[in-house]
Amino acid sequence: MFPMDKDAQISRFWEKYIKESKRCGVKPDVVRWHVKHAELYIKAHKRRLKEHTALDMDKYLQGKGRNTAIKDWQFCQIIDSLRVLFVAVLALPWSADYPWDDLKTQARTLPASHPTIARQPLDVDSVVDDTVTSSDSVKTQFPDVFDAVIREIRSRNYSIRTEQTYVAWLSRFIRFHKLQHPKNLNANDIANYLTYLAVNRMVASSTQRQALNAIIFYYKKILNKSFDDIGAFTLSKKPKRLPVVLSRGEIERLLNGISDPVYCLMASLLYGCGMRLMECIRLRVSDIDFDYQQIMIRDAKGKKDRVVPLPKSLIEQLTGQIEFVKELHNKDLADGLGEVYVPLALGRKYPNAAKEIGWQYLFPSQKVSLDPRSNKARRHHIHENGLQRKIKLASSEAGITKKVNCHALRHSFATHLLESGYDIRTVQELLGHADVSTTMIYTHVLNKPGVFVNSPLDNLL
Repeated sequence: MFPMDKDAQISRFWEKYIKESKRCGVKPDVVRWHVKHAELYIKAHKRRLKEHTALDMDKYLQGKGRNTAIKDWQFCQIIDSLRVLFVAVLALPWSADYPWDDLKTQARTLPASHPTIARQPLDVDSVVDDTVTSSDSVKTQFPDVFDAVIREIRSRNYSIRTEQTYVAWLSRFIRFHKLQHPKNLNANDIANYLTYLAVNRMVASSTQRQALNAIIFYYKKILNKSFDDIGAFTLSKKPKRLPVVLSRGEIERLLNGISDPVYCLMASLLYGCGMRLMECIRLRVSDIDFDYQQIMIRDAKGKKDRVVPLPKSLIEQLTGQIEFVKELHNKDLADGLGEVYVPLALGRKYPNAAKEIGWQYLFPSQKVSLDPRSNKARRHHIHENGLQRKIKLASSEAGITKKVNCHALRHSFATHLLESGYDIRTVQELLGHADVSTTMIYTHVLNKPGVFVNSPLDNLL
């Protein structure tokens, strides 16, 4: 890499690297690890560093990502060390625009409590230990309560988010009543807690309703007690809020502001298909049907599947993304990896399904990681936080003052369809709403009292 008679030049190079690392905020005791990662990169390549391109970086990081012994923080450390090398020290043109931060986000391992990992029932013998942390005194004091609740929830195939929410509210309810066993509490105790939430905690109406559902679930399903009348309690006021909807011009500016092609494709799917955030994140290769120009959304909210139209303008990008996934998957297979999470029942019936290309995630993680539940080496989908941050950042840079998040793109999808003349039932099916009343909130675009009224101020002027 360096001529043997230029030891002084080599020394100056590393002195500059260490100086730039510290200037970038690297702690002194971590600098030596940055130097080590940079040295390993240099030793892995025979060409001069100034000849390297983004393609070389992609290849190197993909190789590191297949090493399951490398932890998340170590992988991020490698990325940071190489960013210092190419951006701060070498100042290569391509390095300034390379998605360093995006790769760190995409490599984040999904925790055991993540909806994708924790969607399937487990052995009931380990239910409480799996979901309830030992650090919570309430949950460890009443294992019979939480064991029974989780068993019942999983037998009904409720989502992991519902499970986590119910367990949390039941824990708060018990703590509020000074760690009394819930079987010794009555309807008045429930009413007092609900009043406390509304008056003292000033929670939203939906939050209070969520707490009520969780508590009543335990009493009805576990203790077989029916509290048809839990007494009078203060109701939180339910505000009437309309969804945040972006104009077509704002949507265009937002999408144009997302420079990363993968995140831009994902944001385009949220708006172009009306997907929820996790529906997009969990898409598999086989869900994209180019022949019928449709996308299958499986196991969505309410355990329902539905079909949405595939935007023609995204066909080329989706084709390219699938080719990338195939190439990445073939490399994983060559390294003895290539497995993804599949539903347990499917995995038992088709043992090889987890390694088939059709089941691979359309938006795979940058790094292979150990599944926190099965302890198998798998390549999960990227973490949803990355897309959320990209959309917020793009909306801010586009000068959009509305409160924009991923769900705002879904709201805009529905509103723009209604504005274009599509009937409410069609929009209901595309959104996957169980009741048309839920979809009716978007009809505000068809009924705008006052919008077309001349302001008296304008008449005066």
